[in-house]
Amino acid sequence: MNLPATSKLPFGGDYNPEQWPEEVWQEDYRLFDSARIDTVTLGVFVWALTQPAPDVYDFSTLDRIVERAAAEGRNICLATGTGAHPAWLARAYPEVTRTDFEGRRHRFGQRHNSCPSSPVFRRLSAELARRVAARYADNPSVVAWHVGNEYGGACYCDLCAAGFRDWLREKYGTLEALNAAWYTTFWSHTFTDWDEIEPPSALTEHWRGPNHTAFQGITLDYLRFMSDAMLANFRDEKAAIRQASALPVTTNFMGMYRPIDYHRWAADLDFASWDNYPPDDRSPAWMALAHDLMRGLKDGQPFWLMEQTPSYTASRDVNPLKRPGVMRLWSWQAVAHGADAVLFFQMRASRGACEKYHGAVIGHGGRGDTRVFREVTQLGTELDRLGGVVLGARTPARVALLFDWDSWWALEISDGPSRLVRYQQVVLAYYRALWDAGVDVDVVPVTTDLARYDVVVAPALHMLKSDLPQRLEAVAERGGSVVTTFLSGRVDEHDNAFLMDVPGPLGPLMGIRIDEWDAREPEVVNPVRLRAGADRGEVEVESRLVFELVIPQGAEVVGTYQADFYAGTPAVTRNRFGAGHGWYVAAGLDQDGVGAVVRRVLEQHDLVGPYPDVPDLETTVRVAPDGTRLLFLLNHRAEPVEVTAHTGGTDLLSGDPIEYGQPIRLGPHGVMVLRTSATGQPSTP
Repeated sequence: MNLPATSKLPFGGDYNPEQWPEEVWQEDYRLFDSARIDTVTLGVFVWALTQPAPDVYDFSTLDRIVERAAAEGRNICLATGTGAHPAWLARAYPEVTRTDFEGRRHRFGQRHNSCPSSPVFRRLSAELARRVAARYADNPSVVAWHVGNEYGGACYCDLCAAGFRDWLREKYGTLEALNAAWYTTFWSHTFTDWDEIEPPSALTEHWRGPNHTAFQGITLDYLRFMSDAMLANFRDEKAAIRQASALPVTTNFMGMYRPIDYHRWAADLDFASWDNYPPDDRSPAWMALAHDLMRGLKDGQPFWLMEQTPSYTASRDVNPLKRPGVMRLWSWQAVAHGADAVLFFQMRASRGACEKYHGAVIGHGGRGDTRVFREVTQLGTELDRLGGVVLGARTPARVALLFDWDSWWALEISDGPSRLVRYQQVVLAYYRALWDAGVDVDVVPVTTDLARYDVVVAPALHMLKSDLPQRLEAVAERGGSVVTTFLSGRVDEHDNAFLMDVPGPLGPLMGIRIDEWDAREPEVVNPVRLRAGADRGEVEVESRLVFELVIPQGAEVVGTYQADFYAGTPAVTRNRFGAGHGWYVAAGLDQDGVGAVVRRVLEQHDLVGPYPDVPDLETTVRVAPDGTRLLFLLNHRAEPVEVTAHTGGTDLLSGDPIEYGQPIRLGPHGVMVLRTSATGQPSTP
């Protein structure tokens, strides 16, 4: 494990004192003291200050910023400053700016505007990182390095075209192999020279946008290449830092962010960190899924919550305010799912530009008596009380959910069966069912060793790579359950269809065959009647978008369609495989339907959580290196909830003892962190 060395969970966030005169800094630190802020992320966007001209470096401002933070006793997560390049760089070297999907060369502006294949950008960004690390490596207040910022975007310039060809040569070796992988006999696309290959864009293979491509294999490889190209930028800077410092290095990810395959990056980060900005204020399961995905990047190692707003964002059409208690609740949710730091963007609100209305710990009035500041202070006090007990704690999950960027890309650039199916929404539906059931879940890549899991859920596993089918079979063979869905097992790693019955290599495990499928508009509903379990009888749920026509090849029918010419045929099946089962959901079930199937699978393995029938009461567990077991109870409702304690211990936030069987009351958006015995058994019979 290579996390920053701290004695407690770091608490603070992005601080940009370069935007303010130094007399403001004094007041900021006074307020930081009041709120228990102990960590600041500095220098994320200071390239124009630290390098004001091609051969000029000026660290005077950053020196004062770092010196002041150190003097105030703060831990520092120090950025390399390369989150956005300066204006002089774009003017002196126009090739450093991106060319977009439409073929337009951008001029200076915004931030994600640097071509990842530009030798000039790579050289100068790495040099700045080297100088920053060399200058501050011996400062004992610096605990981690922060490279770039929220990597993203894509470029289609000539430099990227050349880089793409080099990437393809390394991947395929020969044009013959490339032509076979891309199926270029279609539409007379056979390439006879590497230089004939163009990036797939609006000017070449695409129409109507990035998801509409004539050659999925080409587009899929360009998505992979662009993710790798930006990873090369990160590696450049990390290597430069390593010349002077061995401290942990990270960059802030963005959760379920489609353009970059974070699994391809994970090995290069010393620890994962991410920025939590959910799509609305009604998505606790979405956030839990993203947290678990970030924890799964490093095989369960804790991550840092690098950014969240204390109140509201400023980047959406509508930016709702976090209701009283919600910021605290969501912060503890992050900790419950593996966060070993709770940080904000931003510490003081910017006066101008596009983030001046983005929430901040300290607003434009500079006050310490606002509701937001009081809530931040309360949270800081609680984290102080918690101390270091949770640092390094792991999640003892027996359920795995597979998340695969290749399947995400391949499914959504496919020219059929339905462009209305969204990978993230399918995955979220199955995760939500696990979340509702109160199950600890590892969200992991398809390359993960699955031997420690009793249940593996693989929604929309469109692409099958390497030995994954055999490893899934092994889960069932030893008594586990594997759940997958419609549009799974369709293509190989090159996005070519398997020359076998659907669901391809998953067929033996699932015990089914699919010859046909139907796709309809979202208003078309085909009811599905499910056997929900012995104690619940049958239920009728809805299905939409995709309806696969299943022919059992040994599988037991669990649910059937109720409409159209395939009424009465299987929509959900269960197949005995070894000592376990393969479950196949052939239709786009609604949330109730997904929940019914998943609940039945979990019950078979005695994995349902303690409060599965209490809506929006989240429970999760972390186990510290010394065996301390921490049970988190999180009430995501605006009303109080009362349950019976299923284990005993001590609430670390209030100090109150909790006895097994006693009533527990959580207020609106309430939180409890229960320290239990190492075994998790009730403290009272």
